[in-house]
Amino acid sequence: MNRPTPAIVTQTAVRPLPRIALWLFCAAYVLPGFLGREPWKVDDVASFGIMQALAEGLSDWWNPQLLGAPPGDTALLPYWLGALFIQAFPFLDPVVASRIPFALLLLLTLVSTWYTVYHLARLPSAQPLAFAFGGEASPKAYARALADAGLLALLACLGLAQLGHETTPDLVRLALLAMLLHALARLAPVQGDRHWLSLLMVGLALPGLYLSAMGWQAVLMAFGWWLLLGKPPTTDPHPDHATTAISGRALVLSGLIVTTAVAAWAGWFKLSPPLDMVLSTSPLAPSPASDAPNEPLAWVRFARLLVWFTWPAWPLVIWTLWSWRRQLLSPHVALPLWGALVCVVSSALQEREDRALLLILPSMAVLAAFALPTLRRSVSALIDWFTLLFFTGCAVIIWVVWVSMMTGVPAKPASNVARLAPGFVPEFFIVPFAVAAVATLAWFALVKWRVGRHRQAIWKSLVLPAAGSTLCWLLLTTLWLPLLDFGRSYGPLARGLANLVPGTSCVLVDGLSQAQIAALKQQGGLSLTRLNDPAGSACKSLVVSPEAQPTLDERVDLTRWAFRARVSRLSDRKESLLLYQRVGD
Repeated sequence: MNRPTPAIVTQTAVRPLPRIALWLFCAAYVLPGFLGREPWKVDDVASFGIMQALAEGLSDWWNPQLLGAPPGDTALLPYWLGALFIQAFPFLDPVVASRIPFALLLLLTLVSTWYTVYHLARLPSAQPLAFAFGGEASPKAYARALADAGLLALLACLGLAQLGHETTPDLVRLALLAMLLHALARLAPVQGDRHWLSLLMVGLALPGLYLSAMGWQAVLMAFGWWLLLGKPPTTDPHPDHATTAISGRALVLSGLIVTTAVAAWAGWFKLSPPLDMVLSTSPLAPSPASDAPNEPLAWVRFARLLVWFTWPAWPLVIWTLWSWRRQLLSPHVALPLWGALVCVVSSALQEREDRALLLILPSMAVLAAFALPTLRRSVSALIDWFTLLFFTGCAVIIWVVWVSMMTGVPAKPASNVARLAPGFVPEFFIVPFAVAAVATLAWFALVKWRVGRHRQAIWKSLVLPAAGSTLCWLLLTTLWLPLLDFGRSYGPLARGLANLVPGTSCVLVDGLSQAQIAALKQQGGLSLTRLNDPAGSACKSLVVSPEAQPTLDERVDLTRWAFRARVSRLSDRKESLLLYQRVGD
């Protein structure tokens, strides 16, 4: 016997969000953070350094390195993309050129999430209850409205803002995983779908994820999704959908075979890390770190990070799982749920949980969208009021601090900025101010519209969270951008050090991180060479990290070098570099 669906939705509740508003949401979210800012420490600037080295022919494409040192992330595809765009647009600043593919990848993530919800919402098991005298939502209008809600849920997630705008392998993995979820959603048993397009996306996503150092997670997700697609939804009244599901399984299995072949081929070129590296990073290997995942405090921190990172999607996800508990094996619940579980487990076993958690957001957004057909009006109102107070308060704080920096009134915020970022001199820029002012006015206009008496739309509960998240990110990357560049980039440090180095002289480096090397090269304009490189015998300057300084006499003859200066990041005196000058120069 078919179990009834918990969704009760009328046709009047599924009017679509205006397309122009949806595209403005996406543009206002994607563009800030990719335009106008300096590379931030640490992963953002380090990844750019690898891309620039590849583009300039200073590194092997199959073994990316920066001054002979491999990156901390073993991915290949992200560095290839940045390097190719640097070469393709030589008339652009390399930083700007390298960000083009990543901006497109973030847009791909948003589009893939929209289509994932759209195809899953068209499933018979996801459809709302049919009324005795008609008036229920039509399948296509219902799917479009839920897809709009899923996209808004993704934009609202707090964890997407910074990590989603960096040129790091994490964004490539996010986009490919979202595309893979979209491909599998298209393979769900719905008549009329073009499965050849799904196969193409699977064939692109799985090898791409392998080349992005996410092979086993991607295969595990795809295999679980393949098994879930093998059984049609229990509420499916059409027996011929089973044949469609079986064909979908065959397509995904073909994609897995292709991925295995690509993995074997890539292994021939030694893409995989050495065996001792694999064993040393295994979750079963003992670790002396105090933040090991099996420690209770580490799990508490991880839980807090998960709650913050996925807000406001996670309460809606819990509501979805409860409301659709009788349809947990239906694809519209099972597919994103399996993806979310794999990502949570994977992130819990990794050292950098925040970057690993980024991959959970598309699945969480999809699940959050299916909470709306069953959400009570009182809960929806609670979400609206909390969002209104939270994001309005954040916007007010950003504006007050900016006004204080510009005018000195009120005095307390300006003094706090001077204490936390000594040496920072605020400047007024008309274009960022105008953009921020227009965005703030649009926010208050949206709030006025939301609290007014309008026809109920199923996506209205997520408009304010998405708009509030977009507003705050836009304000931070316009009004506060100079301050953020000063505090979060190596630019001031690199330029301060470059002013002390002779203009055409090369610089030896010892003990510097890849992020520091990339910043000195790109933001300081220095020509760098490793200390042990014979080509550096003519260099007149030497830059050393404080950690490497105690043993420096073991690698160089200090009688030939004179200490000249200690250059620190003004916003963090604990992070500094030591400059030596060759004696006699």
